[in-house]
Amino acid sequence: MSDEKNIKDSKTDKKQVISEKLVEQQKEARIVRKIVFITSIVAILLIGAIGGGGYYYIKEALKPVDENSKKIVDVNIPIGSSTTGIGQILEDNGIIRDARVFKYYVKFKNEAGFMAGDYKMKPSMTLPEIITSLKTGKVMQEVVMKITIPEGKQLKQIAGIIAEKTQQDEEEIFNQLNDKEFINKMMGKYPDVLTEDILKENVKYPLEGYLFPATYPFYSEKPTVEEIVTVMLTKTKEVLGEFSGQMEEREMTTHELMTMASLIEEEATEKVDRDKIASVFYNRLEDGMMLQTDPTVLYAHGEHKDRVFYKDLEIDDPYNTYKIQGLPPGPIANPGVMSIEAALAPADTDHMYFLATSTGDVLFSKTLAEHNRKVNEHITNKK
Repeated sequence: MSDEKNIKDSKTDKKQVISEKLVEQQKEARIVRKIVFITSIVAILLIGAIGGGGYYYIKEALKPVDENSKKIVDVNIPIGSSTTGIGQILEDNGIIRDARVFKYYVKFKNEAGFMAGDYKMKPSMTLPEIITSLKTGKVMQEVVMKITIPEGKQLKQIAGIIAEKTQQDEEEIFNQLNDKEFINKMMGKYPDVLTEDILKENVKYPLEGYLFPATYPFYSEKPTVEEIVTVMLTKTKEVLGEFSGQMEEREMTTHELMTMASLIEEEATEKVDRDKIASVFYNRLEDGMMLQTDPTVLYAHGEHKDRVFYKDLEIDDPYNTYKIQGLPPGPIANPGVMSIEAALAPADTDHMYFLATSTGDVLFSKTLAEHNRKVNEHITNKK
């Protein structure tokens, strides 16, 4: 009997031990769950506090500095200022609360085209009001003059336009546009636009093609050449920025793009689709053919002609695409947006030739025989 009793007592002790362990494990599990719960709550509260604080900060930063202020502040936005620079100027003058918030707000809203000048602003202005003011150019000074640079103009012609509008010497302006020190200074300001490619051997004029065609307002009767060029290069940078993705996709450098676009610009007429002209150029390059575009011949000669004769094609010059393979060393004129777009998105054709007629039409051909027939039909007395 004693043995049976001992066995029963042993079983009872084991059950008790197991029961006590289960109770202990349950207690530990409850403690662990409580710790995890408390930790989670703390984490959520911290995230909420940080997020709430960040949200509150941004919300406050977007508000006017002082809604009731009647104070007028003179604010100068220099030519060529970046969004970051403008934001810092506005913060320093007490017009906005935070330059960084301003920068990201402008980026989020996809705002651009801010104008340099002297502004009268108030701390009570909202961000939309400030942006509208900067975009419309509501400045203290009235626009004194405007300089219009048409598409397809060359550097010499641009120098002439600037000289006429500012009553300065054309030769001096052209010399400054090609001055090595001046060019290096502009390259320092616009490294993404003016790369080392513009200084390559055989490039006639480094700034050729980079002074964007547009109408530019100025607030003094005689702005300096540097002020004028800075405004133009700022516009070029702004325009090219819109095509950065396409440039990467086509693996084109800025210089290659501006060179190709300038050829398209010089060959295009009002009636023609530039993307078809672009397709001919790319088709010829892919096939190993010379581009053989007349505007490069005229550029090599340094003069404008209504018609290019066979004898003109013989000029020995690195820009003469009847003599060289591939693109010329650099742009031959300043291309507009449509030509830049065409250079990045040519039409899908198998055309290898095109011919501009006297009526402004452009005729495309797949073969040389077809092209020659159209030349004989539309172009006479070409020697």
